[in-house]
Amino acid sequence: MTIGFDIREQPTATPMAHLSVHVFGNLSVRRGSIVLHAHQLGGPKPRQILEILLVNLGLPVSKDRLIELLWGASAPVEALPTLESYVSVLRRHLQPGAGKFGPLQTTTGGYVLDRELVDVDLDQFDVLLQRAQKTIPGLAYPLLLRALDLAAAPLLGDELLPAWATEARDLHAARLTSARILASETAAALHRIDDALDFANLALVDEPLNERAWTALILGLEASGRHAEGLQAYDRCRRAMQDELGCAPGPILRAAQLRLLHATADGDGDLADVLSALLMLHDQLQASTASGPASRPATTTSPRPVPVADSLREATDVVTSFLRRAVARA
Repeated sequence: MTIGFDIREQPTATPMAHLSVHVFGNLSVRRGSIVLHAHQLGGPKPRQILEILLVNLGLPVSKDRLIELLWGASAPVEALPTLESYVSVLRRHLQPGAGKFGPLQTTTGGYVLDRELVDVDLDQFDVLLQRAQKTIPGLAYPLLLRALDLAAAPLLGDELLPAWATEARDLHAARLTSARILASETAAALHRIDDALDFANLALVDEPLNERAWTALILGLEASGRHAEGLQAYDRCRRAMQDELGCAPGPILRAAQLRLLHATADGDGDLADVLSALLMLHDQLQASTASGPASRPATTTSPRPVPVADSLREATDVVTSFLRRAVARA
């Protein structure tokens, strides 16, 4: 008797698709040699589902939350089956032939993109920034440059209207500002002062009231010997904080201002003379206040100590002379 064997072909496992995705600028998805753009993902809603999952890479997003983000208060009666059909369309583009077995996976009550199967430039930016925050300046600086290069284009450039896209951009903008400030501080630590000033100015374009960015700028100007520019920057910072927040710069910036004033007063020229006279008057007023009887109430008729009175007259003469010359040149 001949013994036969069943040699029917066994189904072969479909290899897991690995996706490389850009969400800075225009959306693009690379799967092997194939590149898909925003208009090739099955329509606006499937594309938006993908984008929502991308900005939440590795985190499950519930179907209820997706419906809320996609339609808001205008969700159709059959929103759930419509959402599921959109996900099926999206899977056919992202993981053809793999069904539910691929980067876009179903979780309890929702969907998630598998971090092991998807590389996203936004996620790479965050990882680089986190690594830079935990290491020394010499190693941090190239990481920050790579992160900032990745984020050169706007986030989710294809989505201009949805509120969820605006929220994602706002969250990223805060991270981007932090990266620019850290790049400024790191560049300054490496004596790359021009780079430090450039990054600080970029951060201030994003957040004009960010005191850490002002600190990076003013300390950078001080380190480069540009004392007058540092004082001008401090004055802009002081005015902005006073007008918008009703407060003054913190102690680090105030100390920087004092150093800049002294450095300018030690120089040559009319401005140095004015600052020197005013600083001398300031120091004597402080000394007089500190040494005077604390219990004696101040009155408008009490005579000033002779050194303070002399310094006040000297400062007045210097400032008046400076202003006369300035008016004559105008």
